[in-house]
Amino acid sequence: MGRPMTKPQSRDAIYLKRQFDSEIIVLCVRWYITYKLSYRDLVEMMAERGVVMAHTTIMRWVMRYVPEFEKRWRRFSRPIGSSWRVDETYISIKAKWHYLYRAVDKQGRTVDFLLREDRGIEAAKAFFRKALTAHSDRPPRKVTLDGHRPSHRALRLLRREHPAWRRVKVRSSKYLNNLIEQDHRAIKRRYAPMKGFKSFANATITIAGIELAHRIHKHQFSFGRGRPRSGRSLHTDWQRALA
Repeated sequence: MGRPMTKPQSRDAIYLKRQFDSEIIVLCVRWYITYKLSYRDLVEMMAERGVVMAHTTIMRWVMRYVPEFEKRWRRFSRPIGSSWRVDETYISIKAKWHYLYRAVDKQGRTVDFLLREDRGIEAAKAFFRKALTAHSDRPPRKVTLDGHRPSHRALRLLRREHPAWRRVKVRSSKYLNNLIEQDHRAIKRRYAPMKGFKSFANATITIAGIELAHRIHKHQFSFGRGRPRSGRSLHTDWQRALA
């Protein structure tokens, strides 16, 4: 028989006044953003363990905790490279296409991402600003784009805003950008079963969770020397990151 519903055992303030154990909350959020599971799949899996909940409960946990979990994992981020591959992919929200800007370095490590309603010059500028802010200590030396003109134009305009962009070599290469296109597939495989998002806010947080799980899968976090990766489980890593 699985663990019954109990009050939270963790002293962490983010779980106060929650009906369920913090372990159950983390497990449901972690599995949802990592694997091809629906909210109702998780409800059935938890029921087999003696934990009864509604699918809307798990949805609220995802919306509430993904931003906090992302922030805590970020403390252990490994540095990314200075050669970026940038591209956009399509996301359906309320049966309307939106655009997910994403970048990886030449080793395939995720640089950053940003969901936008359009793919014009301002959208591209917003993405590049966000990515540079996240990696201000390691600005890019090279940025490889596809042939989409607004992205090229955005980088030219940004040179007036920040000196880091003046030193960037901008390239256009479909061959080099195969790396980011392949990386898109890993993200889209996870949210494809969701059959589209119902709101922009919901999509933004859910995608942030999926991107976090993808970065964990790519070993983009380190807990310091003396902590070997081999033999360590995802469960252990999540415990360490959220502590």
